[in-house]
Formats: sequence, structure tokens, C-alpha cells
Amino acid sequence: TSVVSQDRIRGLSTSVRNSPLPSPTPNHLEKRSAKDKGSKFLRRLIHVRHMDFQFAMWQMLYLFVSPQKVYRNFQYRKQTKDQFARDDPAFLVLLGLWLVASSVGFVLILRISFLGFLKFLLWVIFIDCIGMGVLVATALWVISNKYLLKPTCRTEDVEWGYAFDVHLNAFFPPLVVLHVFQLFFSRLLSHHISLLFGNTLWLIALGYYIYITFLGYSALPILKNTHIFLYPLALLFVCYVVTLVCNVNLCEALNDFYAYRVM
Repeated sequence: TSVVSQDRIRGLSTSVRNSPLPSPTPNHLEKRSAKDKGSKFLRRLIHVRHMDFQFAMWQMLYLFVSPQKVYRNFQYRKQTKDQFARDDPAFLVLLGLWLVASSVGFVLILRISFLGFLKFLLWVIFIDCIGMGVLVATALWVISNKYLLKPTCRTEDVEWGYAFDVHLNAFFPPLVVLHVFQLFFSRLLSHHISLLFGNTLWLIALGYYIYITFLGYSALPILKNTHIFLYPLALLFVCYVVTLVCNVNLCEALNDFYAYRVM
């Protein structure tokens, strides 16, 4: 068994070396409780010099161009550190900076006050990102552990931290598409082509979220039937067509929601 495990580790190490993504620093294989892992993650939040921002930036880039390679490194982390979830908060810190930057852009476009900016920023961070992330991650974590575990893997389980990491991975491309890319075309979206263009942005953004979520769970060897995470794509396309037929501009609706409900 030890020989097989060593072969698996060497195989994963080789695949990571062949990946354009930088490899995380290897560590000795150790067993730690979820509490210990969480405590270590929080402690590293205050040690900026210990964070690997270069690796986190590469992950963000590859979430757009080749998200499979991002999860290949998650598998490598499981073999070297006994956890799929990130132990380096650099990705979370960079995501927070993206949220702040995109919020500033919305403030300039919507011309709101500084108090409105603070309310908007808090909403985006604690409701859109963290709040919805906790709900989605918990739901998929329960479903995965209860219904998708392989019969031979009943002694193992999906880490909640990994489920939340999958959400953060899937959240980043929609953030860029809807909160950054859309801003460059905000004036264009007020013309007659805004309906098709704006709703297509939503289709792309949510399609990214669903696909990256699917990749996250399909990367776990202990799960079966992970293709079910792709089923929402069909519903997404139906909703896309319905919004076009009913003349519902989702980008304008998002801007109005932020302007009149959040701020």
C-alpha cells in the first residue's frame, strides 16, 4: 500500500511540474483536525510575507483559461498536506482586493456617496461573496457527503473548507465579468443592443460558476456522478432565453438593485 501511495504522489508531483501553474511548497504529510487547519489559515492572514501571492495570481489567471490545472494543484496539496482546501489565504486576500476595486468602479458609475460606497462594499463582501458562498458551499458539501460518496470511500468525506474554496474559485470569473468587464460597457448597455449584450454577460458569468464548481467536485476521487453539477446549465440557458423574450435586462436590473436597494 505504501508503494502505491508513493507512486501516486510521484505521479501527481510530475503532473504538477508539467503544469504552467507554479507548484506550492511541498510539506510533510501530516494529520490535522479541521479546527487546527482553520486556526493555521487564520493565523497566516496576519503574516503577509508568508503568503504566496504569485501562485494565487496564477490561479486567478488559470480560472479563466484552464481551470482544470488549478484543481490539479489541489490534488497535489492533498497528497503533501493531507487537505484539499487552501492553507494559504493569499487567494482570499487578492479576491478581497478585486471586490474593493470593482466596488470603486460601481461607485464612479452610479455616482453614489462615500457612505453608499461603504454599504455597497459590505454588501458585496458579506452577502454576495461570503454569505451566498456559505449557503452554496454548505448545500453542496451536504449533498456530496450524503449522496455522492463512492461505496468504497465511506470512511472519507469532502472538507467543508474545500467546498468553500470551490465557491471562491467559481465566484472570481463572474466577479470580473459582471463587476469589472461590464463597467467598460456601461454606456453601451443603455442602447438598444443592451438587452442581448448584458444578458449574454450573465450567461457567460453563471456558466463559468457552474462549470468551475463541477470541476472542483469532479477532481475529488472519492465522489461519483459529479456530472450532476452540470445540470443547472440547461436551466440557465432556458432562463437566458426567457429574459430575452420578456425583455428583462439583467445588467440594468443589477445596477438598479444596487442603487436603490443596497445603497
